[in-house]
Amino acid sequence: MNRIEQIREALRQVYDPELGVNIVDLGLVYDIREEDDQVYIQMTLTTPGCPMHDTIVGGVRFALNDQLGITDPEVDIVWEPRWSPANMSEAAKEELGHF
Repeated sequence: MNRIEQIREALRQVYDPELGVNIVDLGLVYDIREEDDQVYIQMTLTTPGCPMHDTIVGGVRFALNDQLGITDPEVDIVWEPRWSPANMSEAAKEELGHF
């Protein structure tokens, strides 16, 4: 498993507390890069002004540090493209009953 896949797997441990599904399967993670020992995560949230913003970003930082020793990832929250339920994996859609 390459480093980006390891990071993606670590991010599967971060759940949206309101939906109870991990941020990867929800389709919230748009990009993962590592350049010169700096990890960059581009992601979104389900809605602008999401009250769980700090909790989810904190979860990303904790999971990467705890599982992979990544101490200071750059987590960039973007609003374009907007998230939609179409971004979810089939497993997330089934879990949430969204067909």
